[in-house]
Amino acid sequence: MKIQNGKMVISIYVQTRRFSLWSMKKEPDLEAALTRNRRWVVNNQIKNIILRCPDQVAPVNFLQKKFKSLDLQGKAFNWLKKYPCCFETYLEKDEYYCRLTKEMMFLVEEEENVKDMQEPVVVERLAKLLMMVTNHRLNVSKLNEVGRSLGLPDDYLIRIIPKYLDMFRVINYSGRKSSMEIELIKWDQDLAVSAIEKIAQKKGSNPSFPCSLPLTWVKSWEKFREFDSFPYISPYTDPGRLVDGSRELEKRTISLLHEFLSLTLWKKASIMKLGHFRREFGLPDKLNVLLLKHPGIFYVTNKYQIYTVLLREGYKGSELVDKDPLVVVKDKFGELMQEGLHEYNRRHHMLNLEKRRKKGMIAMKEAIKDPIHELSDDEEARGDDLGGIFDPEERKRFYKVLFEDKGP
Repeated sequence: MKIQNGKMVISIYVQTRRFSLWSMKKEPDLEAALTRNRRWVVNNQIKNIILRCPDQVAPVNFLQKKFKSLDLQGKAFNWLKKYPCCFETYLEKDEYYCRLTKEMMFLVEEEENVKDMQEPVVVERLAKLLMMVTNHRLNVSKLNEVGRSLGLPDDYLIRIIPKYLDMFRVINYSGRKSSMEIELIKWDQDLAVSAIEKIAQKKGSNPSFPCSLPLTWVKSWEKFREFDSFPYISPYTDPGRLVDGSRELEKRTISLLHEFLSLTLWKKASIMKLGHFRREFGLPDKLNVLLLKHPGIFYVTNKYQIYTVLLREGYKGSELVDKDPLVVVKDKFGELMQEGLHEYNRRHHMLNLEKRRKKGMIAMKEAIKDPIHELSDDEEARGDDLGGIFDPEERKRFYKVLFEDKGP
């Protein structure tokens, strides 16, 4: 704070410093784990739009209208042409249409097969989630916010729930769609074992949290050892018997957050979305503060101004330690997309060289040496006639889709 022209002025540095305290020291590997390709998210949404169209064919003009909801500008046709391995465009009766390529359809089929194969695993995840909730039921709208991160298919209400009526039921006392809830009606004690407890059983030891901090972080290690010295409390225990503000309740809350992140496909979650479950999970009002107190277990970042928490033990460097089969399929989609983009860049590069050659700007032997320029995410974000992301304010909204598990 300083005096300027007789007035009290708060330093911008103080405000910036105060803001930065809500996240941890940046760690390149874990930051890289969050940098999921934004083009992947957009193309995954376009894929889902096309699959919902009659005969799985979408008029390009229809996709153009959807571009605003995808926070894109430019021409949809040009965007689709950049990914020839994913999307096939064709002209019929003076109108352009788009469908998925054979390679993409193979991946769609593989993804559906994986969903069928993983159904028992997904059912267990849903049951474990409801077992951690105080009254063992969740609002459907809230569940939808984290459904994809847990591997739930979009149509789980008609695809999964009717098959497991001995475990779940749908209730709606008010009759409003927004009041619909999923309730657990069968407690399975075999599922009431956390990821921490499973590891302890294999080792033949008492349950304890792992700490993934460098040994040079002496003070943080001391605080972690003090915290971990108290007995582990399962997230599946009833919190009603624990005293507010007690060490036991904090231990149970950390166990619950650890278990929830363990159930997610990417071992991460938006802190804002976790906050939406404050009442159901019994989370504290200042959830950020609690997470920051345990840097050996969680990594908190505000990358792209979106607060996200990662489970440290879920990553080795910037890669997931264990990849769910559904994540593996989605990685294949990303690889196919990149393959098509590289081919597009190569052709675009050769066309530009030919234009320049005809204008006499370069000699052919120079053209051969000229490297192919790959469009980066940042260049694409600036926007051109090939489509890109809107201005920075618009991109912030897009990152909410990116990091709050709306995409995959």
